[in-house]
Amino acid sequence: MTASAPRYMARFRCIAEACEDTCCAGLTVPISESRWSLLRQKVAGGPDEARVASLITPNPDGATGQQAGILGKRADGHCAFLDETKLCSLQSKYGEAVLPDGCSVFPRVLTRWGAQVEMAGSLACPETARLCLLADDALVREPVPEAQALRPQMARQVASGSDAWTAHAEVVREAMLRLLARRDVPFAARLYALGRMALDLGDFYFPGTAAFTDSQAESHADAEDAPTAAARLASILRTYDAPDTLHTLRDQLEALELPGGPWAGICAAVLRSREAHVGSQRYLSLVRGVRESYGGADTTPDDAWRLHVTRREALTSLHGERVHQYFLNHALNHVLRHPFTEASNLLNAVFLLVLRASVVRYVLLGHPAVVALLDTPGTPVATLDAAAVESFQLIAKHVEQAPQFLDFAQGLAGEGPETFARLLILVKGL
Repeated sequence: MTASAPRYMARFRCIAEACEDTCCAGLTVPISESRWSLLRQKVAGGPDEARVASLITPNPDGATGQQAGILGKRADGHCAFLDETKLCSLQSKYGEAVLPDGCSVFPRVLTRWGAQVEMAGSLACPETARLCLLADDALVREPVPEAQALRPQMARQVASGSDAWTAHAEVVREAMLRLLARRDVPFAARLYALGRMALDLGDFYFPGTAAFTDSQAESHADAEDAPTAAARLASILRTYDAPDTLHTLRDQLEALELPGGPWAGICAAVLRSREAHVGSQRYLSLVRGVRESYGGADTTPDDAWRLHVTRREALTSLHGERVHQYFLNHALNHVLRHPFTEASNLLNAVFLLVLRASVVRYVLLGHPAVVALLDTPGTPVATLDAAAVESFQLIAKHVEQAPQFLDFAQGLAGEGPETFARLLILVKGL
C-alpha cells in the first residue's frame, strides 16, 4: 500500500493532555463487533470487565457490524472512559488496538483513490487546525509511511472507476485544487470560478451519467463537431486553467451588486441553530461573544453586514495575507477531506465549501479577540492566529458535520441555477 498526505498531517502528533479541547467529548462513538469483542477479551477477569460491560451498550438502532455498540458518556458529555488527565483509560491500559475505529483514526480522514490511500485531517482537532492554517506549506502533498495511515482498511473508496462520476473524479478534483491555488485573482473570485466550472460540467457530469458510455461516445464521435463527454470535460477544465478565464470571472464578480444582509443572516442562523444542541462551553462562549460583537440578538442582518464589511476591510489592510492563508488552506483541505463525489452533484459540493467558509469568516470577524485587535493594530499576529484556530476548530467540530447543518445546507442550496445564484450571495461575503 502507498499513502500520501498534506504536509501538515505528516507533521501531526496528538498533544494529548496539553490540548485545549478533547476529541473525547460531544460525539456519539460507535464500536464495531470485532473491536468490542477484542476489548472484552482484554478485560476479561480483570477490574475493568464490569465497567466495560456497563459502559458499552448495543446500538439502540439495532445496527450491527461497524456500528454494533455505542460508548457511554458522562453527564458532561465526555466519554465515560476519559480519565482525569484527559487521556483514554482503555488505550493507556490495553493499547491502541482495542479502540473503536473512530477513536483510533481521528483526526485522520482516510480516502482510497484507486490503489492510493490519502490521509487528510479534520480541523475539529485544535492541533490539526493549527498545523493546517498556520504553515504556508501545510497543503503540500507528499508520501507518508504506511504506519501513519492508521487502519487503512477504514478508508472510503472514491475513485473505483466503475462509473463515469467516480472514474473522472480525480482529474476534476485536481482541477479544483489548481484553481483554488491560483494567486492572480482574489480568493472569492476563485470560489466563484469553481461554481461556474461546476455549472458548466453539471449538464453531463453527475452521478449516474450516461454521457460517457461507449455507445454515447461513438454517437458523439460520428456527429460533426460533437465532442465526446470525456473531451468536453477535458476542454472545460482547460478553460478554467486559463488566466483569461479567471480574470474575466473576477471582473464579473466585482461588477455584481448584491445585498449583504442575506449573507449575514444565513451565517447567524447557522450558529443559532446549533446552540441548543451543543454542550461545549468553549463553543457557546465563542458564539455568544460573536453575536454580541455584531450587535446582539436584536441586530438586523443589514447592520451585521455593515459591521462585517468594515472589519473585513480593516483586517485585510492589517493582515490580509495571513487571513488569505487561513481560508485558502481551509478550502484546499476541504477538497481533500470531503470528496465531492459524496455530494449529489459537483455544484452542491462547491456550495457546501463556500457555506462552510462563510460561517467561519463570520465567526472570525466577530471573534472578540479579532475585534479588539482591530482597535489596537499593534497587537501581535499570534493573537489573530489563536482566534483563527479557535474559530475554525470549533465550527469544524460543532457545526460542519452536524446533521442539522447539512440539512440546512441542502435546503438552502436548492437545485441547478438556483444553487449557483445562492452561491453568489455567499461568495460576496468572502
